[in-house]
Amino acid sequence: MSPTVEGQTTYMSAPVQAAYSYCEAVTGQQARNFAYGIRLLPNEKRQAMSALYAFSRRVDDIGDGELAPETKRTRLESTRELLDRIRKGAVDEDDTDPVAVALADASRRFPLPLGGLDELIDGVLMDVRGATYETWDDLATYCRCVAGAIGRLSLGVFGTEPGTPDAGRAAEYADTLGLALQLTNILRDVREDAANGRTYLPAEDLDKFGCSAGFHRATPPPGSDFAGLVHFEVRRARALFAEGYRLLPMLDRRSGACVAAMAGIYRRLLDRIERDPEAVLRGRVSLPGHEKAYVAVRGLSGLDARHVSRLATRGRA
Repeated sequence: MSPTVEGQTTYMSAPVQAAYSYCEAVTGQQARNFAYGIRLLPNEKRQAMSALYAFSRRVDDIGDGELAPETKRTRLESTRELLDRIRKGAVDEDDTDPVAVALADASRRFPLPLGGLDELIDGVLMDVRGATYETWDDLATYCRCVAGAIGRLSLGVFGTEPGTPDAGRAAEYADTLGLALQLTNILRDVREDAANGRTYLPAEDLDKFGCSAGFHRATPPPGSDFAGLVHFEVRRARALFAEGYRLLPMLDRRSGACVAAMAGIYRRLLDRIERDPEAVLRGRVSLPGHEKAYVAVRGLSGLDARHVSRLATRGRA
């Protein structure tokens, strides 16, 4: 037996429990910020989020691996076929793939828009093709595939509180929050991405700040306004966070705490990047454990959700 969101119990077979345990182990080992947030959820929601992460990680690992592009495309399409099997209810609980078993069970327990995982695969295929982005609108399309879609899938797990004003816009806010997280990731990883032959920031922004030469060294391109570029993108990310945070009052306390914790960690990363833009060229910017713990406590207390609610009330006045 396994606890449900309401504290009752629902049957879960040993193979399904084992599949979820595998997904939670993958999440804990490979996604510390994500794992930090979902630990605030009730058991069933945490398991479903772990299944979503494990499947998403598989897709990302194919795209980031050392395989030839054609082999990557073949494996991504095979993963899409697996997703189709899950969607059709054709994955049995004794299947040898624990990620498929867990995701199939989660999709039965929660209204997951599994098409979002098709969008993720589409986004990773853009990486495999070596896509570049001329404008922010171009990059936003990519971000919606690889991060906005995950926000919408997560909302399928969280649900919204009954009677919440503007609940019809919850998916929009979840999508926007995903964009904010992804843009923060892009800023944090500019040096690592450059080493892998990838450039995500819009070409028109790079040109505007003299950074078209790329980020292959621990110092900015000669003659560039790298700090200006970073501050420009930070402002864009902050605006996305402000819009996406409107989701928080629509969620129950623990789901809201989860979202506030994950988003809060990335907002603090953004603060660090803003204070020292060149840090992203020297290594990966991260938060110490005690700061993550503070963000989690703040989220669990509901401070962020109440703050957003007050701002929304003022806006309607």
